[in-house]
Amino acid sequence: MSDPIQNFPAYAYGNTAALEQRNKVLRNTYWLLAISLIPTVLGAWVGVTTGITRNLTGGLGLVVFLGIAFGFMYAIQKTKDSAAGVGVLLAFTFFMGLMLSRLIAMVLGFRNGTGLVMIAFGGTAGVFLVMATLATVIKRELSGLGKWLFAGAVVLVVGSVINVFVGSTMGVLVISTLAIGIFSMYMLYDLKQIIDGGETNYISATLMLYLDLFNVFQSLLILLGITSGDD
Repeated sequence: MSDPIQNFPAYAYGNTAALEQRNKVLRNTYWLLAISLIPTVLGAWVGVTTGITRNLTGGLGLVVFLGIAFGFMYAIQKTKDSAAGVGVLLAFTFFMGLMLSRLIAMVLGFRNGTGLVMIAFGGTAGVFLVMATLATVIKRELSGLGKWLFAGAVVLVVGSVINVFVGSTMGVLVISTLAIGIFSMYMLYDLKQIIDGGETNYISATLMLYLDLFNVFQSLLILLGITSGDD
């Protein structure tokens, strides 16, 4: 009788190994993403209770935020292949929570502020669940979507910088709405990259998904604060 192991096609071993690697990256990414929420919440709490970011407004706040954020992202990319990358990523998420604290403090100033924060959190979780489900059922490659999403993100950044000096509430509403759409699609794109094997480093993958979630949550909170805030 023939040996079933010997008759097993050689290419199947490679396919199985590749699938296991993708699942491992996805699993590690989900775990690290969940853990990264802890320093984010801690950073937000520190910022709200101390008011340390209260004066980071306008152009100065934008320069400080972008300078430190891009510095962290550069460091994460440099250390992503070592254990130090996890520490740098978690430090970055603490910083992002700190930067988010000013917005959270403003929303919590409303009578229904706590409810608005919870709605924004639930809405973000819902978007992630939908995009994660779509990423597993969509069979076609989405790599071509990346350049369009990047162009959209650049437009958002430019629009945000301009609006810092213009101070238009309508501009904030438009930018926040577009950000929810663009970063929701980025979430789908980044998850699909992991599932298809296009991203093989779980620290880089976590960074991408974290930024997607952060931007969707922040934009939802801004929209809710402007349209539903109850003084």
